[in-house]
Amino acid sequence: MDTLVSLRGLSKSFAGVQALDKVSFELRASEVHALMGENGAGKSTLMKVLAGIHARDAGEIEIEGRAVDVASPRDAQALGIGIVHQELNLMRHLSAAQNIFIGREPRRGLGLFLDEERLNADARRLFARLNLDLDPRTLVADLTVARQQMVEIAKALSFDSKVLIMDEPTAALNAQEVADLFRVVRQLREEGVGIVYISHRMDELRQIADRVTVMRDGRTIATVAMADTDVAAIIHMMVGRALEENLRGAPPDTARNEVALEVRKLRRGAAIRDVSFSVRKGEILGFAGLMGAGRTEVARAVFGADAIDGGEIRVHGRAVRIRTPQDAVANGIGYLSEDRKQFGLATAMDVQANIAMTSMSRLLRLGMFIDQAAIARTADGYVRQLGIRTPSVAQPVKLLSGGNQQKVVIAKWLLRDCDILFFDEPTRGIDVGAKAEIHKLIDALAAQGKAIVVISSELPEILRLSHRVLVMCEGRVTGEQDARDATQESIMRLATRCASSATH
Repeated sequence: MDTLVSLRGLSKSFAGVQALDKVSFELRASEVHALMGENGAGKSTLMKVLAGIHARDAGEIEIEGRAVDVASPRDAQALGIGIVHQELNLMRHLSAAQNIFIGREPRRGLGLFLDEERLNADARRLFARLNLDLDPRTLVADLTVARQQMVEIAKALSFDSKVLIMDEPTAALNAQEVADLFRVVRQLREEGVGIVYISHRMDELRQIADRVTVMRDGRTIATVAMADTDVAAIIHMMVGRALEENLRGAPPDTARNEVALEVRKLRRGAAIRDVSFSVRKGEILGFAGLMGAGRTEVARAVFGADAIDGGEIRVHGRAVRIRTPQDAVANGIGYLSEDRKQFGLATAMDVQANIAMTSMSRLLRLGMFIDQAAIARTADGYVRQLGIRTPSVAQPVKLLSGGNQQKVVIAKWLLRDCDILFFDEPTRGIDVGAKAEIHKLIDALAAQGKAIVVISSELPEILRLSHRVLVMCEGRVTGEQDARDATQESIMRLATRCASSATH
């Protein structure tokens, strides 16, 4: 196959930190080339250099055998390089077509007027190429995440892209949406497009990747054909050690432990329909279900982030009224949101400020002055305890990897000493090494007597962590299983058993 992209000896540093160290990478036409590595390995930095977002410090870039200088995203687009970021970059108040051609809109009347008819027709042709049934006039705000992603792909293809970079494309998609995305990826591969596919989801490799390049600590470790290797070998290359993530003893018997949280007949419109559950001290309760099942809505309602229509919440046997997150925190409930950057962190602030933010009243001198030394000491203790990789507690959180950002959120709630913790998609967008560390941390918290609820779209994660599994569909609880008896198949049957067959 023809080589589309050749990167040789690429190096890049930020503020003295070596993000890329003489990295080499090759992409062929009609190939899906997976780029794997832990958070902070350099994958996204490498692709941002190729996409013109970061300037390289050293090394060579060749496109179809010709040496090029990709000095800006516009240069990359002109060279046929498109990128679909993990965090989609669309304007929600504009239509799908307007987003695709923004800054390049067709004009009429001596260029004075926007040609809406041609704009929408051009978008329809791109959607037809992707076999996507979507009205180009639809506002992006009205599209699902999966359809927004397809708009991003169409936007990249509108530049006649020969190279398409996809960064964690399935992180927020359900199984059917992943299948639809893979259909599009395979179709583009057949058309000769070379695709760089960045993902942490090992189960996707066999389905979609032709070759895999593994990075670690800013260096290229190896490039292998997917058909000639296995997932265990790839994980070993990524982390430099074997992971015993799936080895877990029998869960402890928590049946006699005190009930820490009990929820009775919780209601909120169509999103939450008479949901009841309890979780005991030392227990990990898993919430499973397809996207839109209502799991996150339940967590937000219990935490006071969303108002409820009815129901009762009891903490340690006492009925409580939770109208705000402050009420929840006062009752010992912490919530680690699925969107840690939007709801869990102040990314522009440093590590110590983020850890201290929910417990600031405890870190005052004379009840009124911020004790900066105490904050730094406290934060440093959690950095060591949780193994947060940061140069110092004064490092801005936005410069940490996803796994270390998640640990900062956990530290925040540990400092608050919450008895009840909701983990909503705790390892989304996190590499296998960091995922194993987060899982061990959740196990350790349960062993300390914390009552924990884990919401996850990854069934292996639910089965790995949970003592009991509660399954939801369309706002209702459709079943409950002991984790020792549950399987992915039995959970999926309950996750698709909606409407009148629901049990409570």
